[in-house]
Amino acid sequence: MIGAGFKDRLRLVRLVVLRGLRVLWRWLLQPLRAVAGLWRRPPDRLLIAPQDIRTADPTLAADIYAGYFAFGGKIVNTHGRSPFELEPPSVSWARALAGFSWLRHLRAADTALARANARVLVDDFLALADRPRRGPAFEPLVVARRLIAWLSQSPIILDGADHHFYRRFMRGIGRARDALQGAIAGGLDGEPRLVAAIALVELGLCAEGAGNLYLRANRLLAEELERQILPDGGHVCRNPMTSIDLLLDLLPLRQVYAARGFEVPAPLLNAVDRMIPMLRLFRHGDGSLALFNGMGVTPPEQLATVLAYDDLRALPLVNAPHSGYQRIEARDTIVLVDAGRPPPRAFSSQAHAGCASFELSVGQQRLVVNCGAPDPNRAGAREAARVTAAHSTLVIDDTSTCRFASRTGFGKWLGDEIVFGPQDVQAERHEGIAATEIIVAHDGYVATFGLVHERRLVMRKDGLRLDGFDRLVAATGPEGARAMEPRPFAVRFHIHPSVRVKRVRDGRAALCVLADGRRWLFETEAGTAEIEESIFFASPDGPRPCAQIAVHGATGVDVEVAWSFRHIERNRPPPPAPP
Repeated sequence: MIGAGFKDRLRLVRLVVLRGLRVLWRWLLQPLRAVAGLWRRPPDRLLIAPQDIRTADPTLAADIYAGYFAFGGKIVNTHGRSPFELEPPSVSWARALAGFSWLRHLRAADTALARANARVLVDDFLALADRPRRGPAFEPLVVARRLIAWLSQSPIILDGADHHFYRRFMRGIGRARDALQGAIAGGLDGEPRLVAAIALVELGLCAEGAGNLYLRANRLLAEELERQILPDGGHVCRNPMTSIDLLLDLLPLRQVYAARGFEVPAPLLNAVDRMIPMLRLFRHGDGSLALFNGMGVTPPEQLATVLAYDDLRALPLVNAPHSGYQRIEARDTIVLVDAGRPPPRAFSSQAHAGCASFELSVGQQRLVVNCGAPDPNRAGAREAARVTAAHSTLVIDDTSTCRFASRTGFGKWLGDEIVFGPQDVQAERHEGIAATEIIVAHDGYVATFGLVHERRLVMRKDGLRLDGFDRLVAATGPEGARAMEPRPFAVRFHIHPSVRVKRVRDGRAALCVLADGRRWLFETEAGTAEIEESIFFASPDGPRPCAQIAVHGATGVDVEVAWSFRHIERNRPPPPAPP
């Protein structure tokens, strides 16, 4: 029998060859697309401007006028030069600059100076940088973001502009249109394909002389919404932040259809109606979103803007089988569970190896968390945050349930995609009179250790106790033979930085004191509850140290670790252990 490692290597080589063939095909088609572009005229003029519903800060307009550009955790002082002449301090900074989303701050200032500054900065880009070449400014997702920003902020860009600038601006829009159409024809996939479709539909609706762009882009948009927005409303990439970003684009697009007197496509209406209840599934009591699959700091103003468009004020979804998430809400206690497979490779560049992990919050206090995703400038931390050990679940021999292309030696060709991960993930939900039970089982450790991880979570209806059972079972088939070899494992519970933790009961329990004074006791009879160091990446002021509770053991044919979190009354010592 060929070894699992050798077969994995063959699959990686196959992926790289297929990716190379697609790149070669796009390269061969590039001259044809360039020739075809010679016959495409830029749109004649803009008729309407979409609304930008992202929160704007007019005070930032003064910073931009003074030459300070703060993006992605980096601040650059241009010292009177154009920002497009400078060497960017990071890739994320360059993407944000070239995406022009920051123009909304200038529009919010609503002054003649801010409008003139917006026009000058766009003119600088058209003169210095708007020529097709490689670099962050010409990535399809950045081009799509730029086109959306230019359309929505066109009133301030074109205020007081002469005819010469107007024509240059429309030619710049035409080049963005051609670049996106070329990228789509060349096989653009993933979230950028959907954002590109949104940008092209907006252009077709807003511009006069766009030809049949609207019809073609409208079909593409419907196809991508059907493909990327799952029946329960989650995005196929499984990152809650992606849903926020898409809704901030889809909601204004819905208004543009109405403004032009066109019927809003059913796929768009249905997608928006499904996405908002799904977003509510991820919300903890403090309003922040659960830290699953690339989610970092929750932008409260963006989330509030999106939820304000929910006319029905829908209740949170509790069972999302297509997206692979579960929610239990018992009084003011909330448990959120990752119960799904990794997303398809094209959508997996931000996904984490957190299958069967969970988060727990009580009222407005977070208790058990995952480490979350750091900001884009922390590349090393980003890799560490994606592995299984950074999640509140069971980890065998410090091995991640997913393998990332960046760690296989093929990152140059496959980027940050997940190349291997759990394929068979089973999830069950049972609603009882006294408790709600969720069972998740996955095969992420079958190929390596011959073991299936099964996690059972039981939350009482009064919200005062959560019982957990982590079980390792030998897999059926030849892989199960590997289960005989004992391996170390740890069941990890990452604790929010605001919670104080100390060991009690000779190390078999840990007392968690929340910021509001409420106390929860972690208990286990499977070993000692070790208090170890951890890190919380999803803090607005950067990574923060925190604690994790870890229960260690060794694998076998059938091993189970039972544990619980339960509320204990304030100012009373934890009850003694039973005899």
